[in-house]
Amino acid sequence: MKTAVTKLVLLLTLFACLASCRKDELIIPSTDTDTGGGSANTGPVKGFFLLNEGNMGSNKSTLDYYDYETGVYTKNIYAERNPGVVKELGDVGNDIQIYGDKLYAVINCSHFVEVMDVRTAKHIKAVSIPNCRYVVFKDKYAYVSSYAGPVLIDPNARLGYVARMDTTDLAVIDTCVVGYQPEEMVIVGNKLYVANSGGYRVPNYDNTVSVIDLVRFKEIKKIEVGINLHRMELDRYGNIWVSSRGDYKKVGSKTYVIDSKTDRVTDVLDLLPNSNMTLCGDSLYVYSTEWSWITNKNTITYAIVDTKTKRVVSRNFIRDGTDKTIQIPYGVAVNPDTREIFVTDAKDYVTPGTLYCFDPDGKKKWSVTTGDIPAHIAFTYQKLRPLE
Repeated sequence: MKTAVTKLVLLLTLFACLASCRKDELIIPSTDTDTGGGSANTGPVKGFFLLNEGNMGSNKSTLDYYDYETGVYTKNIYAERNPGVVKELGDVGNDIQIYGDKLYAVINCSHFVEVMDVRTAKHIKAVSIPNCRYVVFKDKYAYVSSYAGPVLIDPNARLGYVARMDTTDLAVIDTCVVGYQPEEMVIVGNKLYVANSGGYRVPNYDNTVSVIDLVRFKEIKKIEVGINLHRMELDRYGNIWVSSRGDYKKVGSKTYVIDSKTDRVTDVLDLLPNSNMTLCGDSLYVYSTEWSWITNKNTITYAIVDTKTKRVVSRNFIRDGTDKTIQIPYGVAVNPDTREIFVTDAKDYVTPGTLYCFDPDGKKKWSVTTGDIPAHIAFTYQKLRPLE
């Protein structure tokens, strides 16, 4: 009997060792690249996180970090900092934001919001929200847009909703039904605006922006805008800039402006196609990768809009010819302190992408290889601590 027990203990120990070794083998370590852009005088922004979406179904969403002081870009920081998290970050990282001392990554096809400590990038909790898309914040709450149903093109796809999450308990406490396949959001006072795309119901796209009263957490109206809405930015004048992707055939992409005081569309910029945009001061940086099923190719443009005058002041914010080397622009961000411009290139969507850094005049400073489909950037005012 004693011999049998001894053998059992030895076998269990062996299996534990093998499991431990296997776990170690599966963890892909981070890699560092010196961009040559480091500076001792970094200013308030200490670095940024970049969320790579990863190809849908591949479970390859990864997290990178850039340190402004050292100029070092570190790929894939999440896995080694969270070795106990099964399947690592998940499938399709769709948004990343910082609120307080927490880092929120919206993992679309894994149906959760991954919450991390912004100082360590260590896992705190994964909050389940089906087909989640984007996140914004006000007071003690996070608001997450959700398609609500499965990841599936369906003419009968259900209405989506916005989930209200308590940022202390990290739990969903309420939901508010909005339009079909809701995307990005902005908050003005006690009103939340969300762009409804209807992307799953092609060709019957939604064309509305839902307005939610945050006090009652109820949808109070819908504003008719344009079909297949996606991006939103709020300027300092109370105007909400909204992108329409069109139908990829006869109806082209364009940009709309909503006055949040009246909740009416005041401007339609027909000549400003819009795949993504970011706001810095009065400058709205817009790029468009407009696919046409008629020509079977993309038309790529870059522009800057003065949000005060609502005029396009530049038709290419990349001014040194580097735009010709970017295959598929997929993300854009501007450092609010230095005004450096960042553009990501998804290339062929299945191999590692590239991040480009440009000075405020649109001239390339450096570039670096990222994970697959680099997309979303969050600047941080707290330096990421070294791995312990």
